[in-house]
Amino acid sequence: MTDHCSPFAADCAVRLATDLIAHTWDPVVLVALRAGRRRRIDLLSDIAGVSDKVLTQALHRLRANGLITRITSPADRSVAYELSELGRSLAEGPLAALGRWAVDHADQVLAAQEHHGARARGRAAAG
Repeated sequence: MTDHCSPFAADCAVRLATDLIAHTWDPVVLVALRAGRRRRIDLLSDIAGVSDKVLTQALHRLRANGLITRITSPADRSVAYELSELGRSLAEGPLAALGRWAVDHADQVLAAQEHHGARARGRAAAG
């Protein structure tokens, strides 16, 4: 991959990066795992709104991309997940920066959404 490629090219680094966080719950799971090793059931109870099936799919995707590690304990046959070094670099770098941006600009985004929604409702009523 090159540093200067079209983001529409299949092998572009920008596309690779956005694909890693394209699924709604993947970044949420990564952020939840920043606190340390967690069992799936704990993630399920702590992440509001995620279903068991969707969480399981997210864990599989994140593991397949090398962002998390699955840890099994032979003593009690428990399974837990934690960030890999690669996953930690994403969660503590770009995702943390994106989270700070969202906090700093949430009011502006919500205002724009409200404005757009009001305009869309006005067009629908007139049509």
